[in-house]
Amino acid sequence: MTTLPPSAPSAAPVRDSLLWSLSLPLLLGVLLLDLLTPASLAVGTLLCASVAFAALGASRQLTLTLTGLCVGANVLAGALNADRDGLDATTLANRAVSILAVLLVGFLSLRAREARARAARIEEDARQLERERALRALAEAMGGPLGQAEFVDRAAHALRTLTGADHVEIGAVERAFLRAPHALAGSGPGRLNTRLPLDLLAHPAGAPDVWAVDGGRVQLARLRRVGTGTGTEEADLLIVIGGPQTPPNLTAEAVRALQPILDRTALLDDLRVQGAQLAERGEVLRDLVYAFSHDLRTPLLANAMNLRAALRGGFGPLPAEYLATLENGLQANEALLDLADQLLLLAKYEADEPDAEPQVVPLREVLLGVLRDLGGRAAERRVTLEPQLEGARVLGQRHDLRRAAQNLLENAVKFSPPGGEVRVTLSAAAGEVRLTVQDEGPGVPPARAARLFQRFRGGGAGGGTGLGLYLTRRVAQAHGGNVTYARTGAGRSVFTLTLPAAPEGPRA
Repeated sequence: MTTLPPSAPSAAPVRDSLLWSLSLPLLLGVLLLDLLTPASLAVGTLLCASVAFAALGASRQLTLTLTGLCVGANVLAGALNADRDGLDATTLANRAVSILAVLLVGFLSLRAREARARAARIEEDARQLERERALRALAEAMGGPLGQAEFVDRAAHALRTLTGADHVEIGAVERAFLRAPHALAGSGPGRLNTRLPLDLLAHPAGAPDVWAVDGGRVQLARLRRVGTGTGTEEADLLIVIGGPQTPPNLTAEAVRALQPILDRTALLDDLRVQGAQLAERGEVLRDLVYAFSHDLRTPLLANAMNLRAALRGGFGPLPAEYLATLENGLQANEALLDLADQLLLLAKYEADEPDAEPQVVPLREVLLGVLRDLGGRAAERRVTLEPQLEGARVLGQRHDLRRAAQNLLENAVKFSPPGGEVRVTLSAAAGEVRLTVQDEGPGVPPARAARLFQRFRGGGAGGGTGLGLYLTRRVAQAHGGNVTYARTGAGRSVFTLTLPAAPEGPRA
């Protein structure tokens, strides 16, 4: 519990007007008594009492003025008494002592006033320090991203700690009822979904942000809320603090500190709602892509079988022009099958679906299979494939790794000029497997190189559906590796796929 000093100094200065009303009659009374008594009695010393009163005031000028008046009264009384009774050494010494006593009391009164002012400043500084510590603790308790429900719960407990209250309750006021978001810290009576009494609902005219009811045993405050998304205002939050141990001004500072935090919670709640909606839409889109790709493969495979049968003469001799049309149709069919395969892989990675148990994949065999499949397409474009493949093994999913390597090789063949050469190098060293694909194509403009491995980037080198290189990056990262692009000084494009090598020996 936070313990603060009292809200005001324990000994407040007396008003100067009251001190004048006490000091002047006393001064005049002592002066008259001094004039009516023999000088040897040294009644003027009693004038110190008027100066001593000044120590109770807040004004330095009051002390100086009263000291001057008392010294003047001493001089006046001494002169009149000397004229009446005569002047001797004893009378003069008594009068000097009276004047010195007044000056001494005046000096001590000034020092006492300064000491009291200094003590008041120290007390105020200590009170301000405790207030700042309490507010800093409140800010720390309210740290982090909060929605309105979390804000209300944390604010109730933080305010109870700050004020040392028996209980703190916070809730939204809707038609005289306390509604959610709601929180209760402490052992007080909960008022959720109950009608509030009038003294808790009414904010007295001219009252500050925090006001007290029930003889000061309950402090009340309100926090304004703004609705999310629509911009409409929502019900304010009512703060009920039962049995606080701190003054209302500290509670008001705490409420002012909580208001901007509450404003941010509305934005966070709005972002959470939008995020949930986007996530739901993303799941729907992934399901549609998966279903479309999966269902597309069956008719495409059946169509490819019929086209190959026709090309082999299964439906009798066909004209050359018709055979060429069938060949183009088969290539288009294969392109659609390839797209369906990539879409299925994309849906899997976008959904972060868990992979099957990883297996040791002989990457050299995988690459040889890809090179055989691409041999006909490379021959049509008069592109030479130059493989230099070492034995290398990686741990992962064979189909996904084949797709990653196939995307790199297909791009190299596609963008190599006729008569060009594609070098495919596979090496393993220091626990790392490196696949390098070099081609003599035009390369990627520097402006596009930074987003080369993003989804659906536009045409040019590395173009096409916009999925190939993106999927290659996702596969590489899922296997603990990476893929990069560079342009050599000899005008070659170099794609490098790096993967961790599989551990030696069979995997259990």
